[in-house]
Amino acid sequence: MSQVSYFTEEGLKKLKDELHEMKTVQRPAISDQIAEARDKGDLSENAEYDAAKEAQGILEMKIAKLEAIIASARLVDESNIDTSKVFILSTVKIKNVKNSMTMEYTLVAENEADLKAKKISVDSPIGKGLLGKSVGEIADIATPNGVVQFEVMDISRG
Repeated sequence: MSQVSYFTEEGLKKLKDELHEMKTVQRPAISDQIAEARDKGDLSENAEYDAAKEAQGILEMKIAKLEAIIASARLVDESNIDTSKVFILSTVKIKNVKNSMTMEYTLVAENEADLKAKKISVDSPIGKGLLGKSVGEIADIATPNGVVQFEVMDISRG
């Protein structure tokens, strides 16, 4: 049984586009490479053929994995997000209690996490620690350098 993953509409569309690209562009290109290598004769010592077959196997695994993720995907209705507590798609302003440094992150599904865009996974240590917290609460987050305390300053919709 596959695990349910939650996505924004944009995140799910990106996955579907990637799957479409694999099926309509990459798959035919690999098939062409296999046919071209096959035309060169003896397959027992044909490195091009072996490489193309290996690439095909890897691509088919990626396609199967993406299809499974999409099949178990659920869309999150962004209009119904409760801002009294931290949930998926909440944008959270947090302050490091020790050094007073503030940060702002949006909690997203694992597949949509992008630190440069300030989107962190709900499955990450910080994401897990913040889930369910309200403004003013302190979240104890286990990091490689020990436990860091973050105070929830503000919660808004992503």
